[in-house]
Amino acid sequence: MGDPNSVEIGDVLWEPGPDARRTSRIGRYLDWLESERGFTFDGYDELWQWSVTDLDTFWRTIWDYFDVQSTTPVTEVLTDRTMPGATWFPGTHVNYAGEILRRIAARPDDVAIVGLSQTRDTVKVGNRELTDLIGRIREGLRALGLTRNDRVVAYMPNIPETVAAYLACASLGLIWASAAPEFGPRAVTDRFAQLEPTVLLVVDGYRYGDRDVDVRERVAAIRAALPSLTHTVALSYNGRSVPDTVSWDEFTAAPPDGPVEADPLPFDHPLCVLFSSGTTGLPKPIVHGHGGHIVESYKNHVLSWDLGEGDRLMWFSTTAWMIWNALVATIMTGGSIVCIDGNPAHPDSTALWRMAEEAKPTMLGLSPAFIMGCAKQGMQPTDDFDLTSIRILSAAGSPLPPDGFVWLNEQFGGDVPLLIGSGGTDVCTGIVQGYPILPVYAGEMAAKCLGVSVFAYDDDGRPVVGELGEMVITEPMPSMPVAFWGDDGMARYRSTYFELFPGVMRFGDWVRFSERGSSIITGRSDATLNRAGVRIGTAEIYQVVERLADVDDSLVVHLEDSDGGMGELMLFVVSPGRDLDDGFERELRSALRSQLSPRHVPDTIASVPGVPRSLTGKKLELPVKRILAGADPDSVVSRQALADPTALDSYIELAEARR
Repeated sequence: MGDPNSVEIGDVLWEPGPDARRTSRIGRYLDWLESERGFTFDGYDELWQWSVTDLDTFWRTIWDYFDVQSTTPVTEVLTDRTMPGATWFPGTHVNYAGEILRRIAARPDDVAIVGLSQTRDTVKVGNRELTDLIGRIREGLRALGLTRNDRVVAYMPNIPETVAAYLACASLGLIWASAAPEFGPRAVTDRFAQLEPTVLLVVDGYRYGDRDVDVRERVAAIRAALPSLTHTVALSYNGRSVPDTVSWDEFTAAPPDGPVEADPLPFDHPLCVLFSSGTTGLPKPIVHGHGGHIVESYKNHVLSWDLGEGDRLMWFSTTAWMIWNALVATIMTGGSIVCIDGNPAHPDSTALWRMAEEAKPTMLGLSPAFIMGCAKQGMQPTDDFDLTSIRILSAAGSPLPPDGFVWLNEQFGGDVPLLIGSGGTDVCTGIVQGYPILPVYAGEMAAKCLGVSVFAYDDDGRPVVGELGEMVITEPMPSMPVAFWGDDGMARYRSTYFELFPGVMRFGDWVRFSERGSSIITGRSDATLNRAGVRIGTAEIYQVVERLADVDDSLVVHLEDSDGGMGELMLFVVSPGRDLDDGFERELRSALRSQLSPRHVPDTIASVPGVPRSLTGKKLELPVKRILAGADPDSVVSRQALADPTALDSYIELAEARR
């Protein structure tokens, strides 16, 4: 990688070619709008403005263009724009699994899923095989006595069987939730117990790298904490049996009696429950509906990610992250997916590139931390592996520094656009991200997503451009949560999203939009640093610190001064190859002062063995801040909600020493 300072935020790294409209799927949609509806637009910004002002027409075109199937006709699109409370496509009856089943029925000989695993050999599941497995699981669920609205929860890895079970549940109007088997029992039951599930799907264990993990004791603890269960179905994934369960073979023994069907359901019928991180208090059970997930997935996957027939998406995710739901939705476009189970960094950081060489995705999703790690190691994946199948790259989960953009651009020769995005569990889709007809700007997300009326608000609820503000959505989206499970009267729903700005959905991110509509997210707004009235996004500091060769990871918190002073800005660095001596501290301070400002320079720098992260990989700034401020650690975070439960220890020790 070249000079880290040679590219500035906002520099154009890639531009669409002159034939981008003709060759991209969003271009074909634009052609259809012109020929079938008489709409023409002068550039993306005008298209976006239309998509968020004429909501009825825009979302009706998505419905019609993708030929969404309903057993009843569309009479209205949106009955009321009030948030919360907007009602989409009233009277229609759809089914998420039904959309997928009809797409794969049209291409019976294609591969639907490539399953890469460290527990078993690679498997390829064809469309016919997937349809049959969905049908068998559907029959198994009915044999267990499940009926519409019953909850099915899965403690299973990202494997084809989990995908098929999710779709079988959807086909019957059952409500799905899943957690990865690396979650501890407390983290699982904090989620699942809220739903009072009827059936639990589990595995016996798995391999993670070269480590064999037996989860049967965890399964027993989870079952004991879920008194609503009537049955547990166990897949012998790692060669063991789970006592007192229905075996997977027995569960799937009955073949479907005729074509596999999907029950028509109201547009907002619950499809699945996704959970917030649960680092403080019980995770929020966010209910998503069939119809919202259908129209939003078509719009996002096809028009932004440019996925369709013949494409394949590979994006490492556990079954507990919204990316897993987005991965499965790719099958609805006519494309296929890669399911990865195991450690994507085993035996070393080239493992994911080897998987991509084997699976041949056309779109590859990566984490910013992985990208920056590869760049620091000086890796040359396109020289060492055959990655010529990849035509789209994406990244999400945390901000990607400009260096990461540059490194990927160098590796792929400037031929592959990098569609950086940010979304959320709350809407199960992207909010800001790139499009194949837009330039790629270093360090920025290129655009506001179609149909997403997203802005930055100041403290007074006014939109701002060119300065940091609260990320908000001012108009309804079909994929907004149907509800929070068990939240009678929607009090928790309202307080989570609509308390700060009534009628406007507050997302909790701190964002800056440019005049051209591109954006930078600088961190969670509740972790934003306030230095004597000047607000600083934590991601700004991470982008400077983590580009230094000796820094593997970092965490920053600000402890406010009750008297209104500057407070204490604390920076924690993970630098296993270098001691935090005076010279290293000077280097860190100098980089922050020269690249940002004197206000960004920490008062305290400390070396730590690791950074605490949630099970979905997010840095836990706020819990650390509260612990350092004197709060009882057990009151601010559940260790079972952490990817590494020991990661808090060094911060707790420091807090005790400071007292």
